[in-house]
Amino acid sequence: MPELPEVETVRMGLEKHLTGRTVTSVEVLHPRSARRHVGGEPDLIGRLAGKHVTGVRRRGKYMWIDVADDTDRAALVVHLGMSGQMLIARDGAPDHTHLRIRAHLDDDNELRFVDQRTFGGWHLDDYVDDIPVSVARIAPDPFDPAFDAAGVVTRMRAKHSEIKRVLLDQTVISGVGNIYADEALWRARLHGARVAETISRKKLLELIEAATAVMTEAVEVGGTSFDALYVNVNGQSGYFERSLNAYGREGQPCRRCGAIMRRESFMNRSSYFCPKCQTAPRRRAR
Repeated sequence: MPELPEVETVRMGLEKHLTGRTVTSVEVLHPRSARRHVGGEPDLIGRLAGKHVTGVRRRGKYMWIDVADDTDRAALVVHLGMSGQMLIARDGAPDHTHLRIRAHLDDDNELRFVDQRTFGGWHLDDYVDDIPVSVARIAPDPFDPAFDAAGVVTRMRAKHSEIKRVLLDQTVISGVGNIYADEALWRARLHGARVAETISRKKLLELIEAATAVMTEAVEVGGTSFDALYVNVNGQSGYFERSLNAYGREGQPCRRCGAIMRRESFMNRSSYFCPKCQTAPRRRAR
């Protein structure tokens, strides 16, 4: 599933192409892609037609397009799911395989939502404190002006849970997924199984700084692409995979100390770590 750098890459591309444009008409080509919209397909189509795009924003992994007309202001919340793509194409260009929604724009371009697995979709939402209602429960991410690193450390230290699980909790800190969690933990020399409440404030702050740094670097190269499912608005893949120090490197030497990287099962996913740099917590004797 796309993490913050991948979603931010898409957001920046959409902002460039959409801001100031008007949606002239909308076609929903697969009902599942509009299933989250309370009024269903007809209402989504009717409310979007004629709307002006005033901005494209994001919190963590969640992205929305601000749209408005003289009587209505709403957030078009975009769920990318496992395979969703937001692409810009010229009117009349051949349809992409798995095209689910098409929005015609007033500059002879189309905004296309392509989704192979149909887990994603669009819905219009109201705002609470200028954030879509469905996104309001998500914590600010490290790039948000409202982000409070000291407050996040306090919430982390209140958790009697593994630090990787806490890092993935989008109500504590948003935007970090499995890939960048492993990368941040490697940079901070922390094993993901360490219990959050046992880690010093200084070390947790270092972890947050590491997560911020690794995601910043990933945004600069367009995110991480392991297959053709994640692309930017022009259909191009990201290149951060080449810079990964932990994720996916089982059996390879640690780039810091040379020890062989390991993989463990974690929450139906995988964790990658260096057994020397990231010492596993000792198990208590029974």
